[in-house]
Amino acid sequence: MNPSLQIMAAQVDPELFDLPWNTPLTDWPEELIAALPRGISRHTVRFVYLGERIIAVKEIGETVAYKEYEMLRDLGRHDAPAVEPVAVVTGRSAPDGERLNDALVTEHLAYSLPYRAIFGQHQRKDSVRRLIDALSVLMVRLHLLGFFWGDVSLSNTLFRRDAGEFAAYLVDAETGELYPSLTRGKRDYDVDVARTNIIGELMDLQAGEILQMDVDAIEVGDFFVKRYTDLWADLTQTTTYSTNERWKIAERIRRLNDLGFEVGELSMSSDQGGTQVSIQPKVVDAGHFSRKIMRLTGMDVEENQARRMMNDIEQYRVTNFKPGTSQAIAAHEWMTKVYEPTINAIPRELHGKLEPAEIFHQLLEHRWYMSENAGYDVPGDKVIASFIEHVLRHKPNEHSFIGKNAEEVLGPDTADMSGMAGYFA
Repeated sequence: MNPSLQIMAAQVDPELFDLPWNTPLTDWPEELIAALPRGISRHTVRFVYLGERIIAVKEIGETVAYKEYEMLRDLGRHDAPAVEPVAVVTGRSAPDGERLNDALVTEHLAYSLPYRAIFGQHQRKDSVRRLIDALSVLMVRLHLLGFFWGDVSLSNTLFRRDAGEFAAYLVDAETGELYPSLTRGKRDYDVDVARTNIIGELMDLQAGEILQMDVDAIEVGDFFVKRYTDLWADLTQTTTYSTNERWKIAERIRRLNDLGFEVGELSMSSDQGGTQVSIQPKVVDAGHFSRKIMRLTGMDVEENQARRMMNDIEQYRVTNFKPGTSQAIAAHEWMTKVYEPTINAIPRELHGKLEPAEIFHQLLEHRWYMSENAGYDVPGDKVIASFIEHVLRHKPNEHSFIGKNAEEVLGPDTADMSGMAGYFA
């Protein structure tokens, strides 16, 4: 081992020392490389097997590596949606003494995909909107934390399924800076950079015949700006109501919840005449439903998956308990009699196809289609058997997806199934 090699990490995995750090990353042996789809990067990036884990290794300068490592750690302490830093490796050199680039090591985000792996020639236009929605929510969340990204793009983002939508995660924090709060100028800069990069990335997909030519890239870039602006306003603006319209306060809070944010504190004031009430969310956090599912069941799932589960739990409570029964009691029984038996029915060899929460969500959709075609409620055991044989077995392994065909990854878009909660009960 190179005596000058240094690995800085909060918790060092001894297997990190066994990797061939004295070799350029592009020359690492194939048996170490996980063939996962990668986004476009200015640096050399490889996904590497480390025991039973997969890590991402990026060759980068020492100063930038340490800065990005600490920035990702700071974002983690704020519970921001970003990849998890593992280590910084410095002092690399080849056997002949040639100095090699240092490396930043992060955890591979399981079940995640870069935007280029999502699109295919047969992908629907709506997929573009869903990605832009996910990116706009991510940027609002980061801006609320005081994070200035500096290089916002689809390429610097990873996407995970979230009950028919996508959840976005920051994957590159090289240019990022964290402040107590962001100025309007820094937010506007991020928005402008994002718009420019999105337009360029979509045009690049069209030039490669990956995205349909009838998608207006400039219109999509403008849509991102509008989506971000509307979401930011909904979360931060002061709204004034007449005193006889205070019911609108509860309506405002529900709208914020629907956007995936929970209102932790409100700032309210009345005018001198006492006829107007102003309301501004003072503390807001994303993940209203995911935190609620965590409290009720202990499961850590994406926001839309959690929303679907809460609908299912509520339907189960209404159907199986007396009025007034607490959600906690219903959720406990739902876990033991509905969710766990459903997931346990999936054969072990198929567990890596999708996350358990996503499997449950797609089972709900499959049941809806089966029941609609049959004209009656198809029993849960038949739905599970059909889903396993006709859907799940034909999906690639998304835990560590290997492949390039986006349609094979995502499958066809499906209709909304929000009204089908609780049917496995």
